[in-house]
Formats: sequence, C-alpha cells, structure tokens
Amino acid sequence: MSAILVWAEITDGRVKKPVLEALTAARAWAESAGLPVWAAALGKEIPDAVLSTLAEYGAEKVIRILSPALEPLVNSAYARALAHLMKEKGLSYAVLPQTYDGKAIAPLLAIEADAALLSGITQAPEKEGTGWKARRIAFSNKAIEWVYTEYPRVIATLRTNSVVPAKAPKPLATEEVSFTPEAKDLRLQPTGVEKVATDKVPLTEAEIVVSAGRGLKGPENWGMVEELARVLGAATACSKPVADVGWRPHHEHVGQTGIQISPNLYIAIGISGAIQHLAGVASSKNIVVINNDPEAPFFKVADYGIVGDAFEVVPRLTEAIKRYKEQHAH
Repeated sequence: MSAILVWAEITDGRVKKPVLEALTAARAWAESAGLPVWAAALGKEIPDAVLSTLAEYGAEKVIRILSPALEPLVNSAYARALAHLMKEKGLSYAVLPQTYDGKAIAPLLAIEADAALLSGITQAPEKEGTGWKARRIAFSNKAIEWVYTEYPRVIATLRTNSVVPAKAPKPLATEEVSFTPEAKDLRLQPTGVEKVATDKVPLTEAEIVVSAGRGLKGPENWGMVEELARVLGAATACSKPVADVGWRPHHEHVGQTGIQISPNLYIAIGISGAIQHLAGVASSKNIVVINNDPEAPFFKVADYGIVGDAFEVVPRLTEAIKRYKEQHAH
C-alpha cells in the first residue's frame, strides 16, 4: 500500500515544529490522493516520545531507519535512506520541512527517487487534471506562483509557518527498515555543531519575532527588545546593518542575504524597511512597525504602524502586554 511520506527531522531528541506542520499538510494531500500518512525517523536511535508525537499528529505508521552511520546527520546519506525506503515500499510522494537540512536533502532525494521537486510550497498540493499543483512564494516574497507537475513521483518541501500544526491522533504503529549508507554517501560529514541559542525560540520556527535596527542607536539599548520578546514568547532578530557593525550576532540577521522567515507576527522596531530587509520578512502574516519617521518605507507594507519614539513606545507596549496577561491569567 502506498502512502504520503513525511521526513521527521529530530533535534535534541524532539520532533521539530516544522515537521508537525509537514504532517498536517501531508494529511490534506493524503486526503486528496486517497492515501495514508507515514513518517520516517532516521538516526542512531529514536526516542519513544518522538514516535508518540508523530502518531499524535496523524502518522498512521512510523518507520524507523536505524544505523550508527546516520548520526551525525549527513544530507546525502539521509537522502539515500529515504529514497531506499520509498523504493522498497513503492511510495510516490514525500513531504519534508523546509528547514536548513530539509532544503538540502530534498533535491538529493528527488534525484535518488527519480521524482519532481516542488520546493517551498505554502499548502498541500492540489489535484488538477492528471497531476498536482502547489502554491509557493516567489521573487523574494514579492509574488505568489503556482507550480504544476504530472510526474508520477513528487517530493515537496513545506515552507515554515505556512500551515498551523493540528493534531489528528492515530494508534502508534511502527516498523523498522534496515539501511547502511555507502562510503560515497558519507564523503562530506559535519565535524561539529555550535549551538548559538539553546534557551531561545529558534528564529526559523518562531511564530512571533521582535526585530530591531539602527534606530536603537546602540547595542546597549537592546534590553527593551529582549524584554518585549520575552513577554511575547518571541524570537529576536535584527537588520543587516545592525549585524554588520556587531551590535547583534549574524544568526539574528533577517533579510534577503540573511534568514528568511514567515512568522505569524513580525514586530519591526527602528527599521526603515529597505527592500533587502523586506525580502526576508514580507511573507509574515502580520507586520507591526514602530518608527519615528512617518515616511519610512516599512509603513507601506505594515498591517499596523506606530509613529513614535521606540524608547517610549516599546516599554509602554511591553507593560501593556504584561498587564493584559496578568488580567487574563485565569
């Protein structure tokens, strides 16, 4: 029996949020195709909590591919393992989260599985004629395009925060498939991983992002940005000039040459809104701009704008949110 396969990316023993989004989109695709949803978890060992989470979000079967050679993650080895699984089980469709690793594995998997690749889609593929069409963001977030394929096998990557994860509990059913990577799959391996923010919401997964630019005048003023982010449970980000001068680390830089994000809420403080910055955040569902320049380009794309001094507005906004949360705590 065929199925829609979802690659379950695991970090620090947990399922990443984009995987839950991929499972939710895969269920919609599976409904159109009349197929079940399976999940594939790869690694040296798979925690029981991971298996339970995948079933909770709609995976009717969780296939474990276990091998010491699959840790640390090597893109080519993972692509080969997933292609091996698809061929062995006769699967024609797969969804991967469009994370850093998902974007790297997907094209390799498409080659190995002889499949079409629909990258960065924002919703489940829809049936049209004898093929599938899907929507995605194009031209640095300036347009929406539809892509279509009639190829019999399709690999898709789902853009982060495009779909709201929804539970659809299934009884946990597991299966183990053996796979041993070839030497050529392991030619390029990571030698180490440096974690830059272990206690914060990952920027690429954050539903709320608080970002600031040169309008804050110096790194010593970032405390109010971090406090607002803490109150909202948000990730922090910055504009390119801020990262370039060393006020904030480069892994917080969002924009065309930095990280591209699509949170549900993006708050821009003291950022003018140059086209390069907008290219990285324009697909945010709601944009709030705080700037003392009423002519700032960012206001043209903002859903809500506050013209005022950030040093007055942000602390007052933070306190207002704190009061609201206290009043609605129960």
